[in-house]
Amino acid sequence: MTNDSASTSYNSLAEIRARRDALGKEIEADSQQIKKLWEQLFAKDEPEAYATPSKRLNRLLSTGVGMFDAALLGWKLYRKFSGKPLFSKKRRW
Repeated sequence: MTNDSASTSYNSLAEIRARRDALGKEIEADSQQIKKLWEQLFAKDEPEAYATPSKRLNRLLSTGVGMFDAALLGWKLYRKFSGKPLFSKKRRW
């Protein structure tokens, strides 16, 4: 984009309107290009397709082990900081 408005003289309103329309189209094109580049910059990488059964099983086991590990950590932290068992062994009738 060049800044030659200081050297350009306009003789009629039609010339001003034409220049305004041209600048509007340039701004819109620049806006579209910026939008496209922005989407490329922050686009999430598509995960690899889990097409094979071994990859699906590996993903399932990994998720399950992660959930079990989180539950076990929560249980240990609860026991350490509360001092009382979650499930009491005494039954009150």
